[in-house]
Amino acid sequence: MACCEFADMSKPLAGHKIGFVGLGNMGRANARHLHEAGADVVVWNRSDASAEAAVALGMRRAATLPDLAREIGPGVICINLTMTDVVENVVFGPGGLIEGLHPDALIIDFGTTGVPETKKWAERVNWVDAPVSGGQVGAEAATLTIMAGGSEANFQRALPIFQVFGKNITHLGPSGSGQVTKLANQLIVAQTIDAVAQALRMAELSGVDPALVRKALLGGFAESRILDLHGDRMVRRDFAPGGRATLQLKDVRLMSQLADSVGLDSPTLKNSLAQWEKFVHEKGLGDLDHSGLFRLYE
Repeated sequence: MACCEFADMSKPLAGHKIGFVGLGNMGRANARHLHEAGADVVVWNRSDASAEAAVALGMRRAATLPDLAREIGPGVICINLTMTDVVENVVFGPGGLIEGLHPDALIIDFGTTGVPETKKWAERVNWVDAPVSGGQVGAEAATLTIMAGGSEANFQRALPIFQVFGKNITHLGPSGSGQVTKLANQLIVAQTIDAVAQALRMAELSGVDPALVRKALLGGFAESRILDLHGDRMVRRDFAPGGRATLQLKDVRLMSQLADSVGLDSPTLKNSLAQWEKFVHEKGLGDLDHSGLFRLYE
């Protein structure tokens, strides 16, 4: 009997060494899935608590970013960070990955970051932009939608990792294509949250139970995951953060910049930006879940 017949199919990444930077709500779950898939996962995180929790699960911790890069060598390093400038500093800044990065190493960026910056980074190192959709729920359940940009060769290198925690995986084209697609996703999300908030508040002000309105609408053309999940949060006034409003605003700013750069004049996008700026800065509610935009209408 051939030896490969004894391979543990539940450990598809056995024998792979993978770096992981950024252990927030999304990154923590994704790193755990890679570890459970058999990978030797080496982590780095700015704060100690998340890194120590990863070590407690059996992962290893690098003392510095260059140390992590040297440990991984020509392998794959995943980064799951929220802001474009943070990604820039972590990879290319003083004390960043670049100081220990092997020329053949591949970096996968799972965050939502700027399109021009992504294209620039991909000219310097092997890079796949792979922003995700599905939120913390999707990350925990390993059912994320993954939107990937990069060369075909780099996408194929990244694919075994994507398959561990993603269910809908699409290679969109060259570097930056994944970020463009994620911003398209976020344009729909940001404006749909606003529409659902207005609809449920309008019903409430009219004396109709918004919970029943949501239930009725879920059977028609207005049905969406936003109406289902975030509509429920709005009805219950449960705005404990899953996806923080500050990050939604960051994405709306990025999509507004992209729209300007390609000549898309969108009045609804401009209004959406104004609403999220008002919610986060004028109202000071940026630490709420983005479904908390409902509170603008109370």
